[in-house]
Amino acid sequence: MTDKTTDLIWLDQQEMFHVESPCIGVCTSGAKGYCKGCLRSRIERFHWHEMTENQRATVVKICQKRKSRILARREKLDVRNLQQDDLFADFDGQMNLFND
Repeated sequence: MTDKTTDLIWLDQQEMFHVESPCIGVCTSGAKGYCKGCLRSRIERFHWHEMTENQRATVVKICQKRKSRILARREKLDVRNLQQDDLFADFDGQMNLFND
């Protein structure tokens, strides 16, 4: 069987299973419009009850990918490893500029 055939069979069988809402009760939109709790877009949240089980499963997969990208970005930009320079490290040198 090819991957396409397997995908089509899965889509047929997927209709038999109920896909639960990924909502975790943190219903606040971020800067890009995605819910900070479940990472669904406004449209995905608004139309959730009208979607087929296949559509819901697709939205859940998309949200999982969004979460993976966010976590990867956070790891890349890990601010905990950044260290601010000490503003007063060369305080005496800076004060000598005013004494001349």
